[in-house]
Amino acid sequence: MQSDLPVAKRFISPADGRPTPEMLAFYEENGFLILEGFASDAACDALKARIAGLVDAFDPESVRSTFSTDDQAHARDLYFKESGDKIRFFFETGAFDAKGELVKPKHQALNKIGHALHDLDPEFDRFSRSEKLGNLAEALGLQDPGLVQSMVIMKQPFIGGEVGMHQDSTFLYTSPMTTTGFWFALEDADQSNGCLIGQAGGHKAGLLERFHYDGDDLIMEQTSDAKPQGPQEALEAPKGTLVVIHGLVPHSSASNTSPRSREAYALHMFDRKADWAEDNWLKRASDMPVRGFA
Repeated sequence: MQSDLPVAKRFISPADGRPTPEMLAFYEENGFLILEGFASDAACDALKARIAGLVDAFDPESVRSTFSTDDQAHARDLYFKESGDKIRFFFETGAFDAKGELVKPKHQALNKIGHALHDLDPEFDRFSRSEKLGNLAEALGLQDPGLVQSMVIMKQPFIGGEVGMHQDSTFLYTSPMTTTGFWFALEDADQSNGCLIGQAGGHKAGLLERFHYDGDDLIMEQTSDAKPQGPQEALEAPKGTLVVIHGLVPHSSASNTSPRSREAYALHMFDRKADWAEDNWLKRASDMPVRGFA
């Protein structure tokens, strides 16, 4: 159980989503920004109810794909590779026994759901394309924001896996680098149940790795020998909090060994004025282009 890191500063979310100069300066220096109360309890509960409905309708016998940031075996899995414009379900590695049988009910066995909830599900579409979030994206410098990836991240009680230190731009590369993460706490997230951990100021070291296609294969390529400097801080987030994460900030989360779940919704955007790398892992069909807030 992770419980000894300093807790990062939180700000009260502006009602219209537009950050103050102090907030913007904090984000520029640290690479993350924690806005408490960005989403209402009612909005979080509505999204949680929709998630439960999606899982209710999911047949666990239809797939056995697991997700882990440490083991990139899922990268060889077509179910994962073709999920950029779909809604698909990924299990925790600890959800199966040695015979490959589920040891938990499906609602307690999933790691995440992704990666196009914001485009394919009306409830997620409404949540993701609010005027308030659009105001924030604009204030952060995304001139023409494109909503490219969305995920429900479960972090199940007792089996919720550790997420290793990584940068979002490793997986969603643009030139110049504009990828930005918007992580919503649908439940309280603290150090006892595996909240996010961010390396304050770590974005200043640049991109360390790229995960991309090389022919038909997905590979992880080291791009720099730099070592990010700065302290690791716990990005604790009460329910309704939004954590904004610069695409170059190294961040992680510990495993959840507690009896409490830590459900979250993560949405990634990039500036469509930048060049999207064609060898990025995430692919979308030609009839499903990346949309903005309209």
